[in-house]
Amino acid sequence: MHDLVIVGGGPAGLATALYARRAGLSAVVLDPASPPVDRACGEGLMPDGFARLEALGLTMPAGLWAPLRGIRLVDGPATVEGRFPGGAGAGVRRTVLHRVLAGRAEAEGAELRWGWRAVGLEGGAVATDRGAVPGRWIVGADGRASRVRGWAGIGLRRGRERLGVRSHYAAAPWSDRVEVHFRDDAQAYVTPVAADMVGVAVLSEQRTLPFEEALVAFPRLGIRLAGAPRVSRERGAAGLGRRAGRVARGRIALVGDAAASIDPITGEGLTIALAEAESLVEAIVAGELARYERSSRRLRRLPALMSRLVLLAADRPGLRRRALAALGAEAALFDRLLAVHARQLPSRTLGPTLVRLALRMAVS
Repeated sequence: MHDLVIVGGGPAGLATALYARRAGLSAVVLDPASPPVDRACGEGLMPDGFARLEALGLTMPAGLWAPLRGIRLVDGPATVEGRFPGGAGAGVRRTVLHRVLAGRAEAEGAELRWGWRAVGLEGGAVATDRGAVPGRWIVGADGRASRVRGWAGIGLRRGRERLGVRSHYAAAPWSDRVEVHFRDDAQAYVTPVAADMVGVAVLSEQRTLPFEEALVAFPRLGIRLAGAPRVSRERGAAGLGRRAGRVARGRIALVGDAAASIDPITGEGLTIALAEAESLVEAIVAGELARYERSSRRLRRLPALMSRLVLLAADRPGLRRRALAALGAEAALFDRLLAVHARQLPSRTLGPTLVRLALRMAVS
């Protein structure tokens, strides 16, 4: 009998196992794949997420990650830059992060059962293709298409759904910022992920653009990547923006994308997964999953709001250009927005900052 049986061995599941071991709980992770497991994701960690990894004792291999010190917005000829005033985040390949997390979880005493496929729930156990695995608590960390969510009878609320596709180029990062390129029907964002590599993701509501089309659609990005070889195959993701009706029922809990999918344009997915993993284990130790339900809603409130604001501007070219002009006219304003987004300033400062932005936009 394990304290936690975790279905899904991605970052959310491995982080949950790590926090469980730190709390003195036994944890077993079930995943049908074998590490390192790759998935389509933005591969950027906000500063508070990177700080959580460091607090867990994780060290990224030299040269296989890149510091992220802010965000650059590109819309046609316009460029606006902001920085994280309270410390840097990190860009890192999903495969590299997975190896580091899996190694740390195993070193801390978590039991990692790669190649084990969960097929259902049987009372207080997870049924697998190799037999039942009993646990006091069952955690669904199995992504946007979570089967644990369905087995637990937890409904899915459909928000604004988008499509995304991601690949990598062998190119030295030209900035220590995440670079977001806008056009009226799609966005592309570039994340430095190593000393000699950048990740490129294209997001759209209607369809995913093949990368050859994307580099034409975003000409400044195409110029940057001209001649750079693509070093990974395209990986796509759908259903961005879905969320579960709740994140816990009985002794079953959802964490990470299984609970809700934040639009990748915010760069908050990994950070939320890490924070939820810690919060879930705290609630399990207290024997009160309702505490986790409240915590999860609180953790996702600010990123969800920021996502709606960014997409509102992305959908309206005139509004977007006025906003960029306002941020360009007052650099400290963009820094302040990023500080709130990265939780380096309290969320209560967002309202006054948005008022200041609106006034600047009116002047612009």
